[in-house]
Amino acid sequence: MTFFVDVTVRGYELDTQGHLNQAVYLQYAEHARWELLRAAGLPQEKLLADGVGPVALEVTIKFRKELRGGERVRVSCRFDYGQGKTFTVAQQILKEDGTVAAEITGVAGVLDLTTRRLVPDPAGRLASLAKDPELLSG
Repeated sequence: MTFFVDVTVRGYELDTQGHLNQAVYLQYAEHARWELLRAAGLPQEKLLADGVGPVALEVTIKFRKELRGGERVRVSCRFDYGQGKTFTVAQQILKEDGTVAAEITGVAGVLDLTTRRLVPDPAGRLASLAKDPELLSG
């Protein structure tokens, strides 16, 4: 399942060329990831209470089309689990007409905050804590 949030590009997020600053694309992606977790019933407080937290291990962004102030965008987020301690995060930032403004891919895990090690089954750990675990599966 692909989750999404809508965001409006704000004027203070623009660079000197008048388009969205490159670092803000990553902030939009991070916002969508946390909103996905929250929608699944995993706000930050619940994860911390269980002694775990999501961790980004690698992030790649491909800029496709510039974004300007006032534009509304949809930021998607999907977790794709495989075997092992990590999973893939696939995201897009889409303009209102459906044009892809950016593609963000990453490798993530779930960190045990006591041992400072990745948990062996991130999908299972998140699903066991979530109210709506279906949102967490790609």
